[in-house]
Amino acid sequence: MSRRRIGFWYRFAAVLCKPPLVVLFKRDWRGMEHIPADGGFITAVNHNSHLDPFLYAHFQYNTGRVPRFLAKHGLFKKGFVGAAMRGTGQIPVYRETTNALSAFRAAIDAVERGECVAFYPEGTLTRDPELWPMIGKTGVARVALQTKCPVVPVGQWGATEALAPYAKKPHFFPRKTHHVLAGEPVDLSAYYDREITPELLKEATETIMVAITSLVAELRGEPAPEKRFDPREARIEQRRKSQADNEGSASASGRAVKESEK
Repeated sequence: MSRRRIGFWYRFAAVLCKPPLVVLFKRDWRGMEHIPADGGFITAVNHNSHLDPFLYAHFQYNTGRVPRFLAKHGLFKKGFVGAAMRGTGQIPVYRETTNALSAFRAAIDAVERGECVAFYPEGTLTRDPELWPMIGKTGVARVALQTKCPVVPVGQWGATEALAPYAKKPHFFPRKTHHVLAGEPVDLSAYYDREITPELLKEATETIMVAITSLVAELRGEPAPEKRFDPREARIEQRRKSQADNEGSASASGRAVKESEK
């Protein structure tokens, strides 16, 4: 989508959002030259704060290629926010319903029409204790492999200093810096023209996540962990630990009862 076709709703959202973002955040934005000037493409971005969608949208708006985000369908029902989401052409995601695949069909259609679709491959705010990118979901790879469009990895950092994940109160002062680094498109040609299996999608997704993580590491100035955080494994481990703790408590209670009966 060219700057000429940005449309009323995106321009209106920019009028509302850009002034406070400019006031509240300094900007360290690099890699705009990697955003394609025309044609459909995907950006794959890490997610570590409720603020970073607005900050990243500001970055990409300034490139002239506005993104269409995949967002929870509930946001499209909320008054002015819903009207803005629909007006700017964002794509609703219906999780765990019969409409779950509609978002990917819409994303493919948008890319094939020459637009940009922005993916948060993690699917949610990172739960990594150190806020590194987690294991990615395969939707971004599925769209990329079906369209063979460029996939531009983007790392961002700094929004968490103003609003940490799951925090309720922001801390805007002193003024924070939002860092963005867009990289060269990820080479996924090795996966083209192959049967799209779950294993292939996972491998392609990890290739994308490696590219994103390397950009985040560059922004942070430190190496990323060797093992990527997996929320599913963490939940299983937490349940195992809770079960072990409960069994330990039950055993201790049983011993205490026996002691009292002596």
